[in-house]
Amino acid sequence: MATTADIRNGMCIDLDGHYYFITEFLHVKPGKGAAFVRTKMKSVTTGRTLEKTFNAGVKIEEVRIERRQYQYLYMDDMGYNFMNQETFEQISIQKELITGVDFLKEGDTVDVVSHAESETVLYAEVPVKVQLKITYTEPGLKGDTATNATKPATLETGAIVRVPLFINEGETIEVDTRDGSYQGRVKI
Repeated sequence: MATTADIRNGMCIDLDGHYYFITEFLHVKPGKGAAFVRTKMKSVTTGRTLEKTFNAGVKIEEVRIERRQYQYLYMDDMGYNFMNQETFEQISIQKELITGVDFLKEGDTVDVVSHAESETVLYAEVPVKVQLKITYTEPGLKGDTATNATKPATLETGAIVRVPLFINEGETIEVDTRDGSYQGRVKI
């Protein structure tokens, strides 16, 4: 058990059976009355933010989490299968627990965050920026350089993103996995 004096950014706590990461905190000592800690927390499962105020000295339950690198192997009816980079142990993770799953291809490395005691997977994160090849898009026309005009492009993972008109089939682009936005061409 920890107290409010131990609160720090990135700390994971158990609040009413749900896990939250502390994103911001502020110790407040008013001139009159007792001190308190104002926090902003992000839910591990839903991603929603919550603001909560704790009285000073209140006990909170800290959750030990571990972050490990796993390599994506394949997908089957059980979910997405990954291999631990150090122990070569394989695990299966459901699609809902993986952020940026549409941009995941075989051999990619992801960060898997799990509960230290129970070894249950809390979530998995695909890197923020990935490089993927375009498998299909309409050809761009010469001189077609309208400002901010985009067209759909299908990537090697099957995901569809909006790209500028001058991007052609077969090119490799960089994509932001958080929102699926085009970031730029990749020079090979």
